[in-house]
Amino acid sequence: MILNDEEKSMLAGEQGHVAKQAIEHQIQVGRFFGAEDFVPVTQAHIMADTESLGEAGVKWLENLADAGEKGVRIPTITDPRGTDFTKADKLGQTEWMLSLERRAINAFRRLGVSMTDTCINYQTIVAATRGEHVAFGDTGVVIYTNSIGGAKSNFEGGPSALAAGLTGRTPRYGYHLERHRQATLRIQLDWTPRELSDWGALGAIIGRLSGNYWQVPVVDGFDRFPVSDEIKHFGAAMASFGSTALFHLVGITPEAHSLGDVGGDKLPIAHRIGEGEIRDLKKSYAADKHIDIVVFSAPQLSLYELRDLAGLCHGRHFKRPLMVTTSPQVKPDSDRFGYTETIEGAGGTVLTGMCFYQSYAREMSEANGWRRLATNSAKLVNILGGYGYVPMLASMKDCVDAAESGELK
Repeated sequence: MILNDEEKSMLAGEQGHVAKQAIEHQIQVGRFFGAEDFVPVTQAHIMADTESLGEAGVKWLENLADAGEKGVRIPTITDPRGTDFTKADKLGQTEWMLSLERRAINAFRRLGVSMTDTCINYQTIVAATRGEHVAFGDTGVVIYTNSIGGAKSNFEGGPSALAAGLTGRTPRYGYHLERHRQATLRIQLDWTPRELSDWGALGAIIGRLSGNYWQVPVVDGFDRFPVSDEIKHFGAAMASFGSTALFHLVGITPEAHSLGDVGGDKLPIAHRIGEGEIRDLKKSYAADKHIDIVVFSAPQLSLYELRDLAGLCHGRHFKRPLMVTTSPQVKPDSDRFGYTETIEGAGGTVLTGMCFYQSYAREMSEANGWRRLATNSAKLVNILGGYGYVPMLASMKDCVDAAESGELK
């Protein structure tokens, strides 16, 4: 890779051991992907839940922090953590999990990382703008940032995102290059979803059709402009089901004012998707009527989602646990507006700064006897099967009804 003077200085160790280790890692990543050089980035977002880090990963972070060097050079924030310490007993999490989490948080803070603990930073912190180069980790964050913001990021694994924060740059490959941002798959939509779960199901279908990281779907046929939460579920599901990092919506997303802007006019229509296909996707997860738990998570809920959920919870009394995750930025407003009180008054639990599947989901299942899970998140149903759950996808209203009755209609 071509290095400038500052990068050569880092590689030579002149700016400390931590910066040297970080840029050595980035050079290896860059060489693997054929990057010619680095591109400066303005912000980084790290996925580093302790379930994934384990003891070895936390020790590695501690070793970096123990060096007592400069730390991150650009604003660097975090994805959801592995717990809400105030609700850990209710989740069935044990002391060793919490201890590992505290150690990771302490190490990140000493490195200058801001513990935002959110996967919806594009709604709550600072949204990246068109053309801005960033180094983001969470797949739902990346696909929203690339597609809706028009900014530029690849999926940055935990060590790579931290390295970007420590060096202020990332290898210039993939979606940092214009040639990879053109459409490769053209899809015609015959029905525009209304429910968040339907938007997630649509994203899941397109993700499956795309099938790999380098496919860029362009979708035409929407009868209205979707709102942020709808696109949030759509993109998060697409990234989960297809490893997709960028999509274009004709006349909606910033790089696709027309089909021709992203080369879609040169592509044949590969697939048509209507209401029937979306309903079939949801039915494929209708494994059982009886449920053990309802979860609203993945991504964390916005203030507007919490408002809608509180409206559905008013006057209810739940027979089954109902868990909701949101960000530390949204939770105080949810408290202030009475949404939290309404949800928890019905028997629900509002969790802060965590995501359900990044929080030792298998161990929580075993500790609490949770197996049959209802959610309105297509991303969550795609992931939780691997943790031993039987996940079912339904609307927010149907999930709340199921928490009250114990059955999903």
